Amino acid sequence: MTTYKGINGFAVQSVATDPSPLDEGQVWYNNATYAFKLAGIQVASWASGGNMGTARYALAGAGTQTAGLGFGGYHNSPPGVKTATEKYNGTSWSPTGNMGTARYSLAGTGTQTAALAIGGHIFAVSPTTAATEAFNGSTWTSGGNLNTARELLSSAGTQTAALAFGGNDPSPGQLANTEAYNGSSWTSVSSMNTARSALMGAGLQTAALAFGGGNPGNTAATESWNGTSWTSVNSLNTARGSSIGAGTQTAALIAGGFATARTGATETWNGTSWATSPATMPTAVQRAGGAGTQADALSFGGNTTPGVGITTTQEFTNVAVVTKTITTS
Repeated sequence: MTTYKGINGFAVQSVATDPSPLDEGQVWYNNATYAFKLAGIQVASWASGGNMGTARYALAGAGTQTAGLGFGGYHNSPPGVKTATEKYNGTSWSPTGNMGTARYSLAGTGTQTAALAIGGHIFAVSPTTAATEAFNGSTWTSGGNLNTARELLSSAGTQTAALAFGGNDPSPGQLANTEAYNGSSWTSVSSMNTARSALMGAGLQTAALAFGGGNPGNTAATESWNGTSWTSVNSLNTARGSSIGAGTQTAALIAGGFATARTGATETWNGTSWATSPATMPTAVQRAGGAGTQADALSFGGNTTPGVGITTTQEFTNVAVVTKTITTS
């Protein structure tokens, strides 16, 4: 009689708790739950989340997929720059304290309870702003201004140790400028190799990644920051800007944006190179807010028609080895 041990050379382990970490294809019997289990593959996918309360695009985000924060932005029906801030709990959005300065095309970083809003565009007041605001979970307070006012910039890090880079100012235009924030003031540090705006960022103040954007056409350029200087590394597979970025310097994600047209394509970064994910956003969107990690990212708002903000939320789950119960059905 053929047995599992005879085929594989070993018996199925009987354990009281599921093993960790898992190896793909691993089989075991959990004697506490009386179930045979298997380490299988979870396929990368995008799914719809709860809609935002305020439709907008060119907004910023912070936090995680289950504790996200969206703030600022613009919508043209009715036209206006937004101060609105919303919290996401993994299922639905709820309003919280508004920003002090209405703006769009800003950058955001940090967590749901300790976020930073950086720079941006103030409609009918001035082309760009250097204003920084800090969020404590319920209210925003003014922080130190950037040395270079700009919009369409990106950021990385935390509320008290942030990095702002790239962006645009009508004069001189595309920027490579990088600044570091200590919780109260910004200091100019080494510039990026490629000046650009509408770029994406991920990571920490001392270990960041900058990717994509426009210069003025779309670029696939990726640069890695070590706390002192930027180094050019392997480029994106698809040059694009106005996407969402998430994750860390060694495990980042880019999704959506504008390439030759609006796209829902997703790529993941492993610290060396970008790989095209089989998962595509259900709604191809640009100028959305983003948050989360490479494993669990969040996209919210943005536009599918120029000038018109949407409330759509999309959640990404990456490929992973997960526990599955073996059944006979």
